Amino acid sequence: AAVPSSAWALTSLALAALLSALGTSIANVALPTLATAFGASFGAVQWVVLAYLLASTSLVVGVGRLGDLVGRRWLLRAGLVVFTAGSALCGLAPGLGALIAARALQGLGAAVMMALTVALVSGTVPAGRTGRVIGLLGTMSALGTALGPSLGGVLIAGFGWRAIFLVNVPLGAAVWWLTGRHVPV
Repeated sequence: AAVPSSAWALTSLALAALLSALGTSIANVALPTLATAFGASFGAVQWVVLAYLLASTSLVVGVGRLGDLVGRRWLLRAGLVVFTAGSALCGLAPGLGALIAARALQGLGAAVMMALTVALVSGTVPAGRTGRVIGLLGTMSALGTALGPSLGGVLIAGFGWRAIFLVNVPLGAAVWWLTGRHVPV
């Protein structure tokens, strides 16, 4: 049997929540590796984490309002593009400054994803299921935060520090495709 469209929509939103949370914690484990790779102090490489957190937390409220003005699905998909492009730029960064700037861009995309996944729930499920679905999004966010350090460690050990960012490129593209097909306008 085919999966109902609302199930695909919820899957899309849950994966977007997972990705934004994963971006929060995956880089933490890389800080010693980044300090060595860039010949920088631990304090300097902490900005790789801080740039993401500052961008995502400071912009999340304003982004929600912007979604009301320009269209929630459109803005969610734009946020996925920004997050995915930021992830690619992180993975390709030639220096610490470029990595920090790309992390801020990635954090901007994450802010959009955080705000709009919750905002899109009301148009995706009946009112009686809203609380459960927001709980699902919270669970996916917690899972992404918890999974980040372990996944980051495995990726760094197997493929180097760039992999912790580049892994988001195909994942972000897949979620972008899913949201275009299944999330209501």
